[in-house]
Amino acid sequence: MTSRQIGCARRVLPGRRGPGPYPARVDEMPVDHRAARALRVLLEPPHPALALQLGLQPDIEVVRDPMARPAVALVEELEAVTALLADDPECRVLVLTGSAHPGLAEAALAAGAAGLVLRDGPVEELADSIRRASMGETVVDPALG
Repeated sequence: MTSRQIGCARRVLPGRRGPGPYPARVDEMPVDHRAARALRVLLEPPHPALALQLGLQPDIEVVRDPMARPAVALVEELEAVTALLADDPECRVLVLTGSAHPGLAEAALAAGAAGLVLRDGPVEELADSIRRASMGETVVDPALG
């Protein structure tokens, strides 16, 4: 007779009075199906709903701390672009905006951002922009450019 508990399997062996703890089999352990090299993405300021949606992408891992060395950071303030790049020059920074403002794309790129994307667009498009930015592309949403 076999029963399971969190983290270990218990089995009743002949001649023993009760179940004894045994390590769980490898195939019973939870498996993380993310890509081995997931893109680390920082949201500044944090957006729990957006973090959840991006976290569902198989190749994206949302991190909370800039010390986790994210590949891409999503920010809302232009001042955050220069601050993040000062701490980690290899990080690619995308500016999130809700709508087009005259000169915003030029100002973001001049500050060192890798692009400008819509905050409220489809999450698949945002994830694609993150992937493209991580590969060195400059990304400006067509609705904003």
